[in-house]
This record gives sequence, C-alpha cells and structure tokens, in this order.
Amino acid sequence: MAPANLQEVLDAAGNTVKLLRDSKLGTYIYPVVPAEFSNWRREQRAWRETAVLYDQSHHMVNVFLKGPDAIKVIERTAINSVANFPVGRAKQYIPTASNGGVIGDGILFHDAEDSYIFVGRAPASNWLQYHAETGGYNDLEIVYDDRSPSRPYGRAVSRRLWRFEIQGPNAWPVIEKLNGGPVDQLKFFHMATMKIAGETYPTLRHGMAGAPGLEIWGPYESYERVREAILEAGEEFGLLPVGSRAYSSNTLESGWIPSPLPAIYSSEAERGYREWLPANSYEATQVLSGSFVSDDIEDYYTNPYDLGYGHIVKFDHDFIGREALEALEAEAQRKKVTLAWNAEDLADIFASLLDVEGPGYQVFDLPNANYGSSNFDSVVDADGTVVGFSMFTGYSANERRGLSLATVAPEIPIGTELHVVWGEPAQTGKTNVEPHVQKQVRVVVSPVPYAVTARTEYAEGWRTAATR
Repeated sequence: MAPANLQEVLDAAGNTVKLLRDSKLGTYIYPVVPAEFSNWRREQRAWRETAVLYDQSHHMVNVFLKGPDAIKVIERTAINSVANFPVGRAKQYIPTASNGGVIGDGILFHDAEDSYIFVGRAPASNWLQYHAETGGYNDLEIVYDDRSPSRPYGRAVSRRLWRFEIQGPNAWPVIEKLNGGPVDQLKFFHMATMKIAGETYPTLRHGMAGAPGLEIWGPYESYERVREAILEAGEEFGLLPVGSRAYSSNTLESGWIPSPLPAIYSSEAERGYREWLPANSYEATQVLSGSFVSDDIEDYYTNPYDLGYGHIVKFDHDFIGREALEALEAEAQRKKVTLAWNAEDLADIFASLLDVEGPGYQVFDLPNANYGSSNFDSVVDADGTVVGFSMFTGYSANERRGLSLATVAPEIPIGTELHVVWGEPAQTGKTNVEPHVQKQVRVVVSPVPYAVTARTEYAEGWRTAATR
C-alpha cells in the first residue's frame, strides 16, 4: 500500500537524508511568469538603475485567517512578538519547531480587524494551516490558497489575488503617476492604498531592491488591466517587467535565505504534523542538495540565529520552540554572511562545460545556481574543517560576481578567505544533476546584504519592522 502521509513516507524510506537527496522533483520552479521579458542581466540591472515590476502572483501560498482566534494561532507559532501589531501593518512571520529549528518564513499582513493574510512558501504555510486546524480554535476561519502549479500543461491558472511589486530608484515616480498624485512614503512594512486605472488597491511599503517601493495586490480578475497600467506608466521611467529567471536572484543582493530545510522530520513532538502532511507534500518531495552530506537530518536544521533572525526572537509570549531557543547561547550560534566567489575559480566551473576529457564540475546555472529546494554546500577553512553552509547561490550582474548566502561560525570575521565545496560527492537520484567532480572555490566572507543600497535602506527597514 502506498504511503498516506509524510510519516509513512519516512518510515518506508528508512533514511530521511537519502530520501530527500534522491528526490526526483527537479529544480524549484517559479510558475507561470515567463523566464525572461528582455534578458535576465538587463532585468537585474533595472532594479538597481531604474525600476522593475515583480510579478509575485503565482509562486507563493496565501493563507487567509479571520476571527478573534487568528492572533492566538499566530502568537502560538511565531517567534515574533505580536504585542504591537495593529491593523495596517505587516511582519515577517517566522515559526520554529519544538526543537527550535526554523520551519520557514513569509510576510504576515494585518489587513483588517481580526483578519490576517500570510504570504510565503509551503513550509510555513502548511505549519500555520495545521496549527490553525488542530489547535482547538473555535473562532477562526482559515482559507488556504495554494500556489499555482509548477507545470500547468496548458491549464488555465487563477488565484484569489494578483500581487505585484514596483521597486527601484525610479519606483516612486511610477507609483505617483499611477495614483494621479503624491503618495506618502510610509515606514517600512506599513500599509496604505493607492489608485491604479481608477480603482483603489491596498499597498505595503517594501524595498527588496534596496530603494523605496510598494507591494500591491487585488482580485485576480483585474490582473491584466492592472499589469498593463503599471507597464504603461513605467515606460518613461525605464521600468522593466522581471521574469522568473532574474526574480529569484534578487535575494543575493538583499540577503534573505529563502529555503531552509523545515526542521520537522525527526522530533516526536512533530509526529502529528508529519502524519497530517500528505505523502506528496512539499516536505515529502523536496530536493536536498549540495556537498554537505550527513546521515543525521538534524544536521541540516537551522535556528533563527543561524539565519540572521536573532533580533526577531522575543520571549514575551509562549510559542512552539521557545524552550529550545531559550537554552541556546545566542552569541555562539552561526551568523549569516554573503560569500563573494573568486572569479578565476568560477570561470573554471564555466569552462568545464567545454572539457571533452572529463565529467567536469557541477553546472553553475545563471543567474540562480541552486539545483535543489534546500541547498547545503560545505564551507571549509584552510584546514578543510566545515565552518558553515552556503545555502543560496547565483550571479549578480549588478555586482558582476558570483555570490552565495551562507551561515558560518560566529568567530569568522568579514574579509576572511574560505572555500565553498561545489558539487556533490557521489551521484544521487536527482533528475537535474549529471555526473561531475567537486571543486573547492575560494570565497571572501562579506557583509549581508551585499549590495550597499540594500544594506543601508532595505535591511534597516526590515530589521525595524520585524521587531516592532
């Protein structure tokens, strides 16, 4: 009999690490949105030099929570404080498992009295839905609006909401032209409204590209009309639509690690959750990739401090994972950094594609080089000791560098040269990886965010808003 849930999948597999490393799911796909509208280099440069339109309508889950108990399930599952969370604000929502390991994250909008919308990837969405449905909350309505299918195969795709983001140094002139007048530059993660094509839509002050911008959403029926209005208004300001190929790489400059392994595969406290998750869930089928290999799935778990979320952890409420996090010494945990890849070593990887004598190195795809759902490449020091993990890798045309986001030992200073072990030690069952040999790539430990504009504007706004 086929497994009915994640727990049965794990029991049948016997080894969780091998199960996930052999997953045949393939590369993570950003659905529906075309790969490129112009080309990915031009689109990357536009978010630094002019303005861009990000289409976020399809690759994330929406979870709608309504009722007096909505804030209770949020407080129970988030490391964030909700002591100050008025209507018209948003927070970065970060849940942890009982072991203190991060599940995932996303943005939580407080859009009306007793009404919230969570927007993010499947791990945090599934966790929130599970606890909402099983936590004994009587005054709570929950609606789960799944992301669009990765491969629609000609089927019509529709969502409850479209979601766009206008970003870049010329974003505000575009926004004010659409609105037909001035729009206040609110504080980061504050919500308001603006007009587009004669209709009023809610907005969130955001800034993924390091410059002031807005996230905007509305009923999916108006998708085409609103998109065309934004593109028309933005033409004179150099606004470009961003395809799915470039979109995923913006995090290399802004510094957000989007896909940690959800820490739910081993603890007995999460058994009920594993039995609730279906056998074809994200958690059951995702791809674990990279040069780091351990038989213990818990070696792949990351806590909030590892991922740069230590400032968000607040012990002013009782949340799942609190006891485990209180037992940690915060200063002793790994820290988030950017790794700047050595140009000669990266050129060797590219050149190996033309080497007819051997298997070559693992392909470094452009601009997003990740080939799994959760990525763990070993970061080693001069002695070959593993001192951290490179977790999101790619190329920035703005910086003209290969970059990766990593978590490393706290004592390692900015400017240190380390090595990323690129490529896997043995062939797995992955459908998107050919035989290859490993290469140690020189990297320099650098600030996060790497882009100066993102460091000075985006990161500070995010830090302030997340801790409010």
